[in-house]
Amino acid sequence: MTDARELIGAATDIRKRAYAPYSNFRVGAALICDDGRVFPGCNVENAAYPEGICAEGGAISAMVAAGGRCIVEVVVCGGAEPCPPCGGCRQKLREFGAADLKVHMVDPSGKVLITRTLGELLPDSFGPDNLGITGG
Repeated sequence: MTDARELIGAATDIRKRAYAPYSNFRVGAALICDDGRVFPGCNVENAAYPEGICAEGGAISAMVAAGGRCIVEVVVCGGAEPCPPCGGCRQKLREFGAADLKVHMVDPSGKVLITRTLGELLPDSFGPDNLGITGG
């Protein structure tokens, strides 16, 4: 399994490549899939607001494209304050992660500011298991 330093490093590094010319708020995310692979993603803004892509969504897309279906841990890197996933990204994480999925929010230096479980961020969530689907 990948250690937390590698995951944090992937999120902070990819944040530098974010495309945020409108808000100037760069976000990087990285997740670990159940097979140990790390998938980073960054936010990509668009002149036709709100048609951008969140960092978490980019990381999830990369994981799915590579055949992954289960997220084990996530790091989100925004600014100096904790950058929690937006509501839409919380639901996207729920599609591939359980309530005990750890979501670490770090600053650009990699310092962990706060850690929450997905269940804390998205209580009483609706996911694949509610439809009788397991294991994507």
